[in-house]
Amino acid sequence: MSKLSFGYEALDRTGDLNVGEIPELPEDRPALKKKQIAADHPTWCPGCGDFSVLALYFRLIEKRKIHHEKITTVAGIGCSSRFPYFVQGHGTHFIHGRALPYATGVSLCRPDLHVFVFGGDGDAFSIGGNHFNHTARKNVRLTYVVMDNWVYGLTKKQTSPTSPVGFKSKTDMWGAVDPPINPAKQAIAAGATFVARSTHTNPKHIHEMMDAALDHEGFSFIQCLSECTEFYEGAFDAANPRKGGEFNLVPEDHDVTDQDAAIKLADEVFPGKFGILYKVDEKSKNAKEQEINAKFQAKVEGMEDWEILQQNFNRMK
Repeated sequence: MSKLSFGYEALDRTGDLNVGEIPELPEDRPALKKKQIAADHPTWCPGCGDFSVLALYFRLIEKRKIHHEKITTVAGIGCSSRFPYFVQGHGTHFIHGRALPYATGVSLCRPDLHVFVFGGDGDAFSIGGNHFNHTARKNVRLTYVVMDNWVYGLTKKQTSPTSPVGFKSKTDMWGAVDPPINPAKQAIAAGATFVARSTHTNPKHIHEMMDAALDHEGFSFIQCLSECTEFYEGAFDAANPRKGGEFNLVPEDHDVTDQDAAIKLADEVFPGKFGILYKVDEKSKNAKEQEINAKFQAKVEGMEDWEILQQNFNRMK
């Protein structure tokens, strides 16, 4: 059986890991500490919600005993997309709006990895909006955390796809007139099998959402409200009890498998409810691809790679 080599590990042609090719590592290795995970010093503006989520990402890696060779952090362009720079592990800072197709490739060819993608509302829903919908409908096994701050912060205050009507920016000096998209509602409609809402001002809650998303066998999406202290200060005060707002959890009797109920919750007037809005178990893109690979691999069982190529070339004559 020939192998496709990726880093120090190997996969057979079915897409399954060939454990015999992986160097033996002690099962009782100690969990990583923050100083072993952190790479560079974060450079966000003081008070930015990205600091909180990065710290919680480190905590998740520590708690779940994920080691360096299993950490995979992917991002596009934007303030929150700097995450890969600050994490000691496999990661890529990819081009604007294209983080999800890149992460899809990583997830499909390396099913053993935990793939986390971080992005902002512009990267996810504007230039990357098409990729968001298709990654959701394909149910690729990865977690997408979108730091939604209702504004383009990196480029100094322009209207984003989630900016509310009336928001004044450099691109809408008179106030935004286009209705904003609803990320959670769009994710459910597009086919995401895990959809949650949280906010960086509630660290315990966002950690719980990321922890649950890590275990989901499919596309998990977390909309994380993250205040831009420089260009949209106070945007989420209504969801922050420390500023007189309300942080209301999804009702305990909510059926997370009920799509209609989930869309109704997602559609509530801001600040709405926080927690897992929708979660169903459906076969992931990864599982489907492995089944296809196994089916066609069975047809060439015992053949060398050159014989398979020759067989295909003969069909083209």
